[in-house]
Amino acid sequence: MAATFYIGTSGWHYPHWLGNFYPEDLPPSRWLQHYARHFPTVELNNSFYRQPKPGAWDLWRRTAPEGFLFAVKANRFLTHIKRLRDVEDSLQRFLEGALRLGPHLGPVLYQLPPSFHRTAENEERLARFLALLPRHLRHAVEFRHRSWLVDETCRLLARHGVALCCFDAPRLRTPLVATAPFAYLRFHGSEALYASNYSDEELREWAVRLSRLGEGLEAVYVYFNNDAYAFAVHNARTLMASLQSLGQEVATPSACA
Repeated sequence: MAATFYIGTSGWHYPHWLGNFYPEDLPPSRWLQHYARHFPTVELNNSFYRQPKPGAWDLWRRTAPEGFLFAVKANRFLTHIKRLRDVEDSLQRFLEGALRLGPHLGPVLYQLPPSFHRTAENEERLARFLALLPRHLRHAVEFRHRSWLVDETCRLLARHGVALCCFDAPRLRTPLVATAPFAYLRFHGSEALYASNYSDEELREWAVRLSRLGEGLEAVYVYFNNDAYAFAVHNARTLMASLQSLGQEVATPSACA
């Protein structure tokens, strides 16, 4: 089995991309259409800050071309306020919204706060939360405290078919492992958080590592979160080209975009 690589950026609604990626005269209402001409996927991150209204989900579904995928970042009410406790109704409400994306829905990302440490109580809380996740969707969990980056966590995720969200960041890097039939990776910037540019050499090395990671998987989702100066756009393009040069199957933008 050869994984399909879906490469994109974390978000697309950045005014500072005007002139760097978006034409200067392009209105924000057309940014997603422009983005989809260049990338096959995007990480939807404004859903983290507020629950989108049904009309917003529907607009994104209508705007996206055939084959385009949204990775959806779960609302922080689940992860940062409730901290995974007593979230059955809130989780169902959030996923009902995400499902309005229809065939454009990719994996759902749950980012936990740095203050959420690995303890016996929190392990039990995480296990109960993972058991709530519907198996017909793809889910990934991003841990922001290093205490979770242990074999026991990987085994727990694997039992539920949930991916460990691997990431590269200045002060914390995760192991590059797959705990589900797919993998999920975020690039936050190697030197400055959200603000450093990856060199072509770094990305060629990452392409080799990701090629190994993808062996036997169905898909690998990769998102660049270093949005400063549109570094994310340029780095995503470079990684796509590097993976293609290694003979990997890389999803490309729809011709209908």
